[in-house]
Amino acid sequence: MIAGHRITILRACVGGALAALFFWACLGVGAHPAKADEAAGRPLVIGLMQALTGPVAGYGQMGLEGVRIAQAMAHSAAGHPLELLIVDTKGEATEAANGATRLATKEKVVAILGPTISSTSLTAGDIAQSHDLPMLTPTATNPMVTQGKTFVFRLCFTDPDQGGAAASYVFNGLGKKKVAVMFDVGQDYSVALAGYFMSAFKKLGGEITIVTKFGGGAQDFSAQLAAVKDSGAELLYMPIYCPEMPLAARQAREAGLNIPLFAGDGAQAPELMQIGGSAVEGLMFTAHFAPGAAPNQRAAEFFRRFDQARAAGKINEDITAFHVLGAEGYLVLRDALERSGGQGGSALRQALLDPAGFDGLTGHFAIGPDGNAAKKILVLVVKDGKFARLADVATDCRP
Repeated sequence: MIAGHRITILRACVGGALAALFFWACLGVGAHPAKADEAAGRPLVIGLMQALTGPVAGYGQMGLEGVRIAQAMAHSAAGHPLELLIVDTKGEATEAANGATRLATKEKVVAILGPTISSTSLTAGDIAQSHDLPMLTPTATNPMVTQGKTFVFRLCFTDPDQGGAAASYVFNGLGKKKVAVMFDVGQDYSVALAGYFMSAFKKLGGEITIVTKFGGGAQDFSAQLAAVKDSGAELLYMPIYCPEMPLAARQAREAGLNIPLFAGDGAQAPELMQIGGSAVEGLMFTAHFAPGAAPNQRAAEFFRRFDQARAAGKINEDITAFHVLGAEGYLVLRDALERSGGQGGSALRQALLDPAGFDGLTGHFAIGPDGNAAKKILVLVVKDGKFARLADVATDCRP
């Protein structure tokens, strides 16, 4: 917890059932928005939706850590203090829909930041769109999240882009022409990214030797990996979340499957090395961010504050894209609220689409008319137990 923040837990009943937890995060002494002074300087409340419990909680917790640092850096816009009302989606689509409905109808937030993953962003985005409530997801890559919506925005690249970039790098950069694919049928992200990769890889002239699937929460991948081994594949592409990814990597090596492993952006989590150990050494994946030189002064300040929190034991993992994109999302909303004069709705929507763009933590970028930020795609590799930059990849091989 960042010093100077006060957090109160609110529980909301939706349809008679206990819904997601709401955390009221204020700078200094704050008030609930329903009781805030309506005069100039009243708090502007952002609803932060993250998966803080459940199977993908690691990603949401990293996003929250990043946002807290960003909030300490910039805690006002257009003369209004900024406050956070945090929703734990638990990584579940229904929880996300309930939380977004509460934020839009009862809490009257000025914007939603999040959710963490594609499945929850799809349902929350439908709610936000129906209420003309701007929603900015930092990390949901499924193209359907923003497609056909005018109030839903995205900071990261999309799955067609990262699937195409991965296929191009595997085929042209690594020279692998025969690839096996393994994905999780229970995650929209995994299903979609596997499909985009396969379409792009076959378009390049590559061969998919076998496609294997598993259900969410699986722990035994022996049958799938045996089939991959027998297929003659030169590389295994597995766009899946942690903890399943490092478990599958360990079992692959234990089974004598020693071909290269390639994953999607979900690989950039501490659990990859914590669970996978030496089995994930050399694993490659598409990524939004790589540790290194700061692209601007704002990024330099964020990295400095992150390092201080890490050294003080307030953060227990090395910096990842989920920290950076979460923080970047908060700062982009802050800048857009400054430009809109503190107004939400259509005024904030227009500010987010400002062609002048934003100085984010990943560099300067603008959000296009389709709601998506124009971002480059990186390939990282696990080297000596750390994430290392391997290549920058063009996105001209979309399926």
